[in-house]
Amino acid sequence: MTESSETVLHVGGSAPYDVVVGHHLAARLPEMLGAQTQRVALLYAGALGALAQPVADALAAHYDVLALGLPEGEGAKTVAVAADCWEALGESGFTRSDAVVTLGGGATTDLGGFVAATWLRGVRVVHVPTTLLAMVDAAVGGKTGINTGAGKNLVGSFHEPAGVLCDLAALETLPGPELVAGLGEVIKCGFIADPEILRIVEQTDPATLTWDSAELRELVERAIAVKIAVVVDDLRETGGRGDHPGREMLNYGHTLAHAIERASDYRVRHGEAVALGCVYVAELARLAGVLNPAVARRHRETFARVGLPVTWADAPFEQLRETMAIDKKSRGSQLRFVVLHDLAQPRVLAGPDEDQLREAYQVLTGERE
Repeated sequence: MTESSETVLHVGGSAPYDVVVGHHLAARLPEMLGAQTQRVALLYAGALGALAQPVADALAAHYDVLALGLPEGEGAKTVAVAADCWEALGESGFTRSDAVVTLGGGATTDLGGFVAATWLRGVRVVHVPTTLLAMVDAAVGGKTGINTGAGKNLVGSFHEPAGVLCDLAALETLPGPELVAGLGEVIKCGFIADPEILRIVEQTDPATLTWDSAELRELVERAIAVKIAVVVDDLRETGGRGDHPGREMLNYGHTLAHAIERASDYRVRHGEAVALGCVYVAELARLAGVLNPAVARRHRETFARVGLPVTWADAPFEQLRETMAIDKKSRGSQLRFVVLHDLAQPRVLAGPDEDQLREAYQVLTGERE
């Protein structure tokens, strides 16, 4: 596969769009934004000034461009930042025929998508994710959100993009820990839907999973394909068929992951927290008697292989339990977890035993095996 080749993954449904994977894709923006667009707001992570300039230049050849730098990471996902963006759009005269382009990681995509979803009740948005995590997770599927004091992504909406450009060249300057963190979401997709992802990770030297490697590209495309298949079938997370959890399966490991992120004041990266959450919920499923111990062990081994954490003990269980109680999957006072009955067999475990919840956390902290 040559560097100039592109892979187009189509997202069907009521508002279809394409996810393009390749290198140096900025020229693709105008066709995704559409002929009616006159103004484009480029919302970018503040540290990406140099990376944002080529995208701004490509847009400026066709549109009036409003460039809005955002705070780094989860600091962007606040009501105050969203309000600043709304004010800027209003002052610049943005109408329903205008559009938003996001450039950055998952936080930028979440915030920018939310701004696009709420400005005039919805304008077009194209995502240009610059991190592995954003490419395989936040940019695809139409979920947007901001954080509150109570937790992560508790305020948001569904707003599908007009297109997504996954420019692998952007990963060349991505710090190593960020690339590793993104693999947390990739490996998660292997466990819930595509075990071939696990095989690739287990048979590839982690040091060779670089921005220009064929193996990383295949992992990116497979993880995106998993997400597309799920969201097309259950865009608004209303549930799957029979006992299948539908779109909730993408939240595998996320119930504890979001609690860890909040407890660490978001110092634990999302992909790192997802790895921890997946290890935890695999142990919970093992204790509940629905998952083979070998598959639970494979969680620890596969995440650890690429350098992701598989133990964590920086907050008491009671604190995390309180945060998990307001997880979006909860119903009333009942906790609900996506668990596996085997590879690629996700199910919902509702109202798990409290002793098993605690014991699974003790495994995560290393207090017990």
